[in-house]
Amino acid sequence: MPAKPAPIKKSPAKKAAPKKEEKPAAPAEPAPAPAPAPEPEPEPAPAPAPAEAAPAPAAEPAPEAGGDAAPAPAEEQKPAAEPAAPPPPPPEPEKPKEEPTSEPVNLTLEDVNDTTLTVKWRPPENIGASGLDGYTVEYCRDGTQDWVVANQELIISNRYAIKNLTTGDKLHVRVKAVNPGGPSAPASLEQPVVVREIVDRPRIRLPRSLRTVFVKKVGDTVNLVIPFQGKPKPQVSWTKDGQPLDLKAVGVRNSDRDTILFIRKSERKDSGKYEVTVKVDSLEDKATISIQIVDLPGPPSSIKLVDVWGFNTALEWTPPKDDGNAEITGYTVQKADKKTGEWFTVLEHYHRLNCTVSDLIMGNSYSFRVFTENRCGLSENAAVTKDLAYIQKTGIQYKPPEYKDRDYSEPPSFTQPLNDRAATMGYTTKLLCAVRGNPQPKILWMKNQMVIGEDPKFRQITSQGLCTLEIRKPCTFDGGVYSCKAINPHGEAVVNCKLDVKAVQVPTDK
Repeated sequence: MPAKPAPIKKSPAKKAAPKKEEKPAAPAEPAPAPAPAPEPEPEPAPAPAPAEAAPAPAAEPAPEAGGDAAPAPAEEQKPAAEPAAPPPPPPEPEKPKEEPTSEPVNLTLEDVNDTTLTVKWRPPENIGASGLDGYTVEYCRDGTQDWVVANQELIISNRYAIKNLTTGDKLHVRVKAVNPGGPSAPASLEQPVVVREIVDRPRIRLPRSLRTVFVKKVGDTVNLVIPFQGKPKPQVSWTKDGQPLDLKAVGVRNSDRDTILFIRKSERKDSGKYEVTVKVDSLEDKATISIQIVDLPGPPSSIKLVDVWGFNTALEWTPPKDDGNAEITGYTVQKADKKTGEWFTVLEHYHRLNCTVSDLIMGNSYSFRVFTENRCGLSENAAVTKDLAYIQKTGIQYKPPEYKDRDYSEPPSFTQPLNDRAATMGYTTKLLCAVRGNPQPKILWMKNQMVIGEDPKFRQITSQGLCTLEIRKPCTFDGGVYSCKAINPHGEAVVNCKLDVKAVQVPTDK
């Protein structure tokens, strides 16, 4: 029994078939089955190789005759068969592996009530090239690990409210970021949250502009936004002057954080004090808002032409019955000539109830009217004088006023008295004083109570109230008490002085 040939590779077995065609000694073989084997060789596909390998054992007598000669031709045939095999396809590059993002940051509790829990967070710091698909929010009861996904679909928002919770449950909450690489590590709240309503005292934050009287004109829109705070959602109510609001004229809209009072087209009847009340259980807060709807005022009640003189006219009027729900800020006075009928403004922003119109033209007749003014403007109508003011052409005579002459009479008085002095013998000296009086007083000079008279040694001069007594070359006997006396019909006055005359001492030789 011939020994079993060594295992042959599929390719050499495939190439051994052509060798049998070359050998002439093959006709002794009874089985010609290998003859058709070379036919599939030109096909490039290696698939039929296993089928061709089946006749290989029938060719076993060939190795008996040639010993090891059979493998040699197979090696020679190998290079010829290689071009028939197709080149292998190039390997595809490996796709980068998707990685999940980092966990969300700053996960905090935003709000909680008896059935809802709201959390918010910030996006992950590292998102990656594949982007971010969304977030999942999970929660579980304290003491368990049964995490429940709150959102059935991924959410893109950084805020989520978990609803339909049981009051009193103590929950842990976590959030994961999801991308093609899968969910990220969770971001969890540090402490479990108890599902319950947190009562916050109600408080109204009244805007500064509403702390004083809120003024609008008739026809304007009123839109007041009053923010407040409180938990649970406060109950808001409005009243006007202590009575419920008429919702047909005033609109009110309430939310969790503010209340809005809206009047589409305001009227004067909408003026008043509005009070808003925010209530949570037994706690409440109130605020009062004063709304003033103003309109144009009415004209003065009456006007009267008081007097006409020269080129002037005096007018008087009374305040209007309707002030337009605002303070009267002034009046405007106008005049019109009867000939032209054109009105000209004489006074603006005038605050009194009477005035005098001047610089009228002689021979003309004038009408006058007065408008009322408030913060909305001038009144639509004016009060007009019934009578005309006629400025006459004749009968103008000027009578100068009579003045009484002033009495300038006064008794004499000395404005500058005589002063004591000393004189040197042989040197002329003067005594001076000043006097006033009307009529001009008479001046008398006296020495030792004796009138000097017309003594040539003395010279008396009086000019413009200045009285002078000149003593020519006095001697020791001219010393004494000198007096000046002024006399007029209304009285007299006297001044005195002492004159001391000293002799000149001549030194003697010893």
